[in-house]
Amino acid sequence: MSDTLPGPEHPSDDGTAEALDAYSRIVTTVAAAVTPRVAALQVPRRGRGGWFSTALGSAVVFTEDGFLLTNAHVVGNADAGTLAFADGTTSPFHTIGSDPLSDLAVLRADGPTPTPVRLGEATALRVGQLVVAVGNPLGLAGTVTAGVVSALGRSLPARSGSAVRVIDNVIQTDAALNPGNSGGALTTANGEVVGITTAVAGNGLGLAVPIDATSRQIIAALLTDGRIRRAYLGLAGVPAPLPPTLRDRTGQRTGLRIVEVVPGAPADRAGLHEGDLLLTAAGEPIGSAQALQRLMLADAIGRPLALTVLRGEALVDVIAVPAELPGDD
Repeated sequence: MSDTLPGPEHPSDDGTAEALDAYSRIVTTVAAAVTPRVAALQVPRRGRGGWFSTALGSAVVFTEDGFLLTNAHVVGNADAGTLAFADGTTSPFHTIGSDPLSDLAVLRADGPTPTPVRLGEATALRVGQLVVAVGNPLGLAGTVTAGVVSALGRSLPARSGSAVRVIDNVIQTDAALNPGNSGGALTTANGEVVGITTAVAGNGLGLAVPIDATSRQIIAALLTDGRIRRAYLGLAGVPAPLPPTLRDRTGQRTGLRIVEVVPGAPADRAGLHEGDLLLTAAGEPIGSAQALQRLMLADAIGRPLALTVLRGEALVDVIAVPAELPGDD
């Protein structure tokens, strides 16, 4: 019996080499397609005492006419900066709009840009699926890492002044991310961008804002208006189980227990109270703050919103009229 190790002339019988070759081809193909379309950003920042510093990040070309996606935390309050592409091309950019509560921002290059990436749909992702991250970690342009979708449906808190929001359905990946990757592309094996990398959660854990119906709506508003208008009810709540009889009747397992109502806010004017268990809004089951948050976009401002709450043992229907969430200047 021969003890010769498998080599090019003795291929492995278990298909490992072929699988690794296929994996390599996928990653190299994605890298070749996406890397030219991801820019390195340099963003000037004014620090305490008037000192200037430079923030580094990434941005993804997503339209034919030079618009790019990145993270709001990369841009900060800067109106402009510089971008550089893998081929050595550089260009100034200006900020079109930034939304810290989704950690998304839209930029426009003041010079020529490569053709755009293809935006995919994050809701089609599956845990364990291969993904490729392209960005500029630590200022090292055109860096590519690969991994899998580690988890879906994660939440990431975001803050803008006094307003706090949860970015939901965040993608978790084990593709290596480092400072500077923020604003870069997370792609599937076919090169479609399904997320904008946003945070390093720990060793081997990276997070990305998903490209989905909600983020597309935010991106469209940033392109047209330069800002996001959000509705506001003025309540805080925590998930709480429904009583068994009501759970059996409705099939809904949890509601949102109201723990705070802001005096004078729309929820207060509608007659909601601390201790109420919010069951539905606009006919949709509400089992978490995120579920209510998804309804609080611009088209809800000033429009009557039907709410059903459990108060004691009674079901109570109320009508609230969400106001616009004030911005922080």
